[in-house]
This record gives sequence, structure tokens and C-alpha cells, in this order.
Amino acid sequence: MYAWGGSTSGWRKPGSYGFDSARKPYLDKLATAASAKGPRTYTRRNEPNMKLVDPRGKEITSESKNPLVVAVDVTGSMAEWPGEIFDRLPLMYQTLSQYRDDLEICFAAIGDANCDSWPLQVNDFEKGLDLEEKLKALGCEGGGGGQISETYELFAYFMQEKCKTPNATSPFMLIFGDEKFYPDVNPGQVEHYIGDKLESPVESKQVWQNLMQRFNLFFLHKPYGYGREADTTREVGSYWGETIGKQRVIELPNKERAVDIAMGLVAKQWGQYGDFSKNLSARQDDDEADTVHSSLRFIDGDPSAKSVVKKVTKTRRTMPLDKL
Repeated sequence: MYAWGGSTSGWRKPGSYGFDSARKPYLDKLATAASAKGPRTYTRRNEPNMKLVDPRGKEITSESKNPLVVAVDVTGSMAEWPGEIFDRLPLMYQTLSQYRDDLEICFAAIGDANCDSWPLQVNDFEKGLDLEEKLKALGCEGGGGGQISETYELFAYFMQEKCKTPNATSPFMLIFGDEKFYPDVNPGQVEHYIGDKLESPVESKQVWQNLMQRFNLFFLHKPYGYGREADTTREVGSYWGETIGKQRVIELPNKERAVDIAMGLVAKQWGQYGDFSKNLSARQDDDEADTVHSSLRFIDGDPSAKSVVKKVTKTRRTMPLDKL
């Protein structure tokens, strides 16, 4: 369990890494505030706090130049992965916020609207210790329908239409998952869970392509299994790669390194991979660190962090498929 604050006393090599000294007063403040709340725990909950994460009639906005959306598939096939990812919240925020101190994070949960009770959960953007409340509001229903597809496209539609990032220059969207999205955004699901009325289905690929004009978007791919299930892993990876580009599909070796890979991905494109590598080596042995570096070997580091943000053309949410 990673704690808030700048202390590395519990790391594998205590004292071998230090957070940015300019951030120390802020990290100390986080540690004090967290301590006042008592020991930090993450307890998986099946039912979400819909007062905080209900997407219906909701819009989310970040004024940050560097907003980060982290979406996690919380269906049954993800097993213990969501908990491992959520447990590392302080490490993720404190590491990345020292590179861009205006970092704000939106946590979202994805299920399957064809069979789940809460297939889409979306938090507001937040920063610092306030992220704890947002994260704990998410429910891990553990459902899904066994058809190797979840309604990731419903999440994508929400982000296209309801997520505002007016000042963004280096925004990221990271999706942890292990299955495909459905080919079309379903109008009935959109109306029921988000509140918009569509005249007809919208092609999912078009929505993802629109989002890639606004975000550095990556699919962090959990393996589906081994033996015969390895074929499913390859099938899912290829499916996402055909839409967002195979370079944006990052294979995850295990649940323990999932967040390390996410942090390294962002750090590399922000020109901070050297510092991240020191952070990683202070926490993990060489073999574990090597799995992270191997997963990110094809990601191009770009210290200039050029903006991916482009103006999206007129929305297509009400257009028939034959006119897309």
C-alpha cells in the first residue's frame, strides 16, 4: 500500500530516490492531511457511489494543460487488476505531478451496458488527496457477458461529448482493459446512461479517432489468459490496433507493473523517463524494472511534448451510419 507524502522509507532501496525538492512542502502537506484521516486502505466495493460517478446529465471539465483520464475495465475477466491499479494512486499522482504540477486526473470505470447494472462510471477531474474520495466512489461490479466485448465505446462517446479540456496541450487517456469494444455506439444505451438522444448508431471507430485528435490515447492491454486464451489476447490486441494503431496498444506483463507502465508511458512522452527510471529502480528489483522498460521500448520519448490537440470537426453524434 503506497502512502501519501514524499517518504521513500518503505521502498526497496530507501533513500536512493527523492521526489522533486521543490514539491516537498506540498508532499508534506498531503502526508499530514492523509495521516489525519487515518491509515490508508483501498477496499473494493461492488456498488458505486452514483452521487459522484453517475454519467447521466453530467459534464466534466479540466482547466489543466495536462489532464489525465484513467479508465479501467471492472468486469469479471479483469479479476484483481482494478484493485492493484487503484491501490497505487498516491504513487501515480505524486510521481507524475512533479513533472507537470497542474496535473488533474479523472478516474472512470467501464463495464458492459448489455448486461451490467453500472456499465459506465465517471468522476470529475481532481488532484491531490481529493482523488481518494473519487477513486473510492468507483464500483468494481465484476460482471460482463462473456462475449469478449465490453462497451468501451459508451465511455468513448461520453468523453467525446461531455469531457471539456479547453487548455489542454499534453492530455492523456489511458484505458486498462482486456476485451474489444462493440462496432457501434448504441443509441438506447446512450440515452439511458448518458441522456443524449441519437437518431441512429454511430460507428465506434469514428469516435475513437475523434478522441485521438484531443488526447494521447493508449490501450493498456491485460492478457486474457494462456493456452487457448492466448489466442483471445492476440485477437483483442489486433482489434484495438486496427483502430488506434498498434503502437498505442501496450501489452502488460502482470497486474503489479500495470501502473508502472502507465507512469513510464506518460513520463517518456513528457521527456522525464530518466527520472522515472530512477524512481522505478528504487522500488523494484532489476527483473521487474526490465519488464516495464521492455513494455515501453517502442514508445517514442518526446521531450518537446508537442500538443496532439486539434479542433474536432462538427460532431457526428446524430448522423446516420451511411453518411459518416
